[in-house]
Amino acid sequence: MTQQNLNPNIISNNSGYSQSLWMEVEVPSFPMLDSNAEVDVCIVGAGIVGLTCAYTLAKQGKSVIVIDQGAVCGGQTARTTGHLTWVLDDRYYEVEKLFGEEGARLAAESHSYAIDHIEKIILEEQIDCDFERVDGFLFVAPGDSQEILEKEYACIKKMEKGINKALRAPMSSTFDTGPCLHYPRQAQFHILKYLLGLIKAIQKYNGKIFCNTHANHFEEDSSGFSCLVSTQSGAKITSHSVIVATCTPINDRFYIHSKQAPYRTYVIAASIPKDSVPKGLYWDTADPYHYIRIQKHLSDPTLDWLIIGGDDHKTGQEPEDNAPYDSLERWTKNRFSMVNKVEHRWSGQVFDPFDSLAFIGKNPGSQNTYIATGDYGNGMTHGTIAGILIPDLILGNSNPWKDLYEPSRKTLSAALNYIQENLNVAEQYVDWLTPGEQKQIEMIGVEEGIILRQGLKKVAVYKDNQNKINVSSAICPHLGACVRWNAEEKSWDCPCHGSRFNGCGKVLNGPSIQDLKQSKIN
Repeated sequence: MTQQNLNPNIISNNSGYSQSLWMEVEVPSFPMLDSNAEVDVCIVGAGIVGLTCAYTLAKQGKSVIVIDQGAVCGGQTARTTGHLTWVLDDRYYEVEKLFGEEGARLAAESHSYAIDHIEKIILEEQIDCDFERVDGFLFVAPGDSQEILEKEYACIKKMEKGINKALRAPMSSTFDTGPCLHYPRQAQFHILKYLLGLIKAIQKYNGKIFCNTHANHFEEDSSGFSCLVSTQSGAKITSHSVIVATCTPINDRFYIHSKQAPYRTYVIAASIPKDSVPKGLYWDTADPYHYIRIQKHLSDPTLDWLIIGGDDHKTGQEPEDNAPYDSLERWTKNRFSMVNKVEHRWSGQVFDPFDSLAFIGKNPGSQNTYIATGDYGNGMTHGTIAGILIPDLILGNSNPWKDLYEPSRKTLSAALNYIQENLNVAEQYVDWLTPGEQKQIEMIGVEEGIILRQGLKKVAVYKDNQNKINVSSAICPHLGACVRWNAEEKSWDCPCHGSRFNGCGKVLNGPSIQDLKQSKIN
């Protein structure tokens, strides 16, 4: 297999319009798969889950093919903030209520092990990716009770994990967080530099990678001994096992998607004087919460990047007067006086499981198809856990985390969350009863989209940067909801299960496996 070229912009349109800070580095492109193949394991998706699984299995001597509908590293992994932590989005005392003390302990153990595992791979493969051990700090948002910290401290102390109390987080003289929890030995890295190192290692172990190869059909034979992945190009891959590493499963139509919710999360980055904010991972308890870290500047050694994320909302369900970047910028400048100009803005998509932990393991109802999803704000460690656990399942190795992350699990204590979230999904179908926008087609701005009603149908109308009008059906091919325009990412987003399409209707990410159908104005 040969690298065709190096193009720093190749990943820019793979998952949205915005560009993350990480996309400044060059990434390799690979050829499209144009002929049938037979391997031990076929992996669909070239983000942290797919590439970590491929690395682990190829290193064990398994023949592996990785395919991606776009470029390597071009999906949601490129939109992370690169926190490596065993501190979960949901508090451990809440995880303990759902999974018991042993479940909470295993969750902390698996995420901590994932950080160690990343560090081990970096050392073994000599990957230069700005990996650093840093401390983490959790502090309460204005109006929240300090009891949150007390309960979390007591729960984690029972696990005998490293945690301390501190009077404030050491961020800035202008930002006094107040009392906080201190978590030693978390970590951070440059995600794309890390994945580029994994790619080189996968190739060293004879793994094969193909880009612009869209999987559109999955099969297992009745005995479960072989799997077939068909692609849009006509090439078919036969394998003993398939790993669907596409952020949310594109092989499953309903089951897993009823157990998690898609969210958009927003990030800004501003250059600040070097060392003006100590390196560390910082989080508050707001809902949605803010998350903060520092990254060294690629081009100016006198500067650092201050990276701040938050303002999450459900995909396709933006609040009125939604201006997430402006909100994050105000929040940042009120706390970090050294910030002058915000230079990077981007958003990503995460999936929130209703019972706090990811779904990693065998796809429900399948014999040899595996999935990893529901990572929410811990995508880098959840993705690495998947890169350990799924290969163990394929290789027949025991793994202590298998039951904890079992995708078919039913967490009865989270039943109310399940009901509430699925009622929210049902409410989105009311869009089919509402009128379309009143704006006339000739008044649409460049790179703008609107929904118009045509009798009983709705269409998604988009004007591209060449002033060409594209008309698609507004029906999401997944389960028939009406898509909505995402002005920040120039995409059509499904408010039910998070499928996303570019302005012209081409699928960006699942669960939909199909593009929006092309239509026309009557």
